[in-house]
Amino acid sequence: MGFRLPGIRRSTSFAAKSAASKSGEVPKGYLGVYVGEKMKRFVIPISYLNQPSFQELLNQAEEEFRYDHPMGALTIPCAEDVFLYVTSSFNGF
Repeated sequence: MGFRLPGIRRSTSFAAKSAASKSGEVPKGYLGVYVGEKMKRFVIPISYLNQPSFQELLNQAEEEFRYDHPMGALTIPCAEDVFLYVTSSFNGF
């Protein structure tokens, strides 16, 4: 895929992950991503990277941003609700 991804923090819900990510810390095994027009930050498990639907989001990010992510971290070019819908099925991981 070509992305270098930082480590991250695990939480039980996206609301908790979003709130936890405001501190700027990303625990080992997680990564921070920015999503949507307002560039909301989410902290997600790196296991999401293995999911085909998440890989499609990464392909979109690569097409739109290449390696120049405006927020300094991985930016996913989709609406927050789409991101939450796609990743909601990953909670078993």
